[in-house]
Amino acid sequence: MVKIGVFGAGGRVGKLVVDLARESKEIKLESVYVRRELDFSIDPGVLITSDLKVFLQSCDAVVDFTTPQGTENLLEVAMQGYPKPIVIGTTGLETHHENLIKEASKKMPILYASNMSLGVAVLNKAIAMVASTLRDFDIEIVETHHHLKKDSPSGTALSLAKTCANARELDLDKVRVSGRNGNIGERKVDEIGVMSLRGGDVAGIHNVGFYGEGEYLEFCHTATSRATFAKGALKATLWLKDQPNGLYSIEDSLNL
Repeated sequence: MVKIGVFGAGGRVGKLVVDLARESKEIKLESVYVRRELDFSIDPGVLITSDLKVFLQSCDAVVDFTTPQGTENLLEVAMQGYPKPIVIGTTGLETHHENLIKEASKKMPILYASNMSLGVAVLNKAIAMVASTLRDFDIEIVETHHHLKKDSPSGTALSLAKTCANARELDLDKVRVSGRNGNIGERKVDEIGVMSLRGGDVAGIHNVGFYGEGEYLEFCHTATSRATFAKGALKATLWLKDQPNGLYSIEDSLNL
């Protein structure tokens, strides 16, 4: 039985992690970290705290679905002598957050994924092969999310684009295009388009297209519920608890 702490239990995905942990026979919800009062009831005996040190000391592993600043705060405290296996599903991270994750992973096992969906993990594996094999095909990625999402493009879309760029030995920062308007000229050979749509309550749709002369190939992953991400995170936590210090991906946990 793994005793987990949920960092950001008041968030949309964090609450789902709490609900699923209650039902699990392999995981026990030991503590939750919140900045404000919870707007839902929680089982007696579960520690509710806004003290990060107390939170980290109370559990065997942490699941984090918060904000970039929240993840940064968590890692900085954990590195001060409170290391725990940490599964990070926070999106919108910037380069300095990713560097902090790498540094923290020297002291504890960390699994970071912009999307905890098992289907997206398999999609990442598939598109790497396609991108390298169909080298002359144009790559376009389109993601759709609910109107409350703040970051754009989504972390998942950027991860998919990075997979394609790496497969072609390209620097994504140099070839990514995330907007087109006006007379911009012809599409560049190595260009990777990453476009965003926002509306309604869409949990997440990611389409990766490979467009050639006379044919095209498209992959589409649709998340019909945010519970998909919570389930993936708990599955990853069960795997991560037995790993040595280091930085892992969702693909690692699935042995892909």
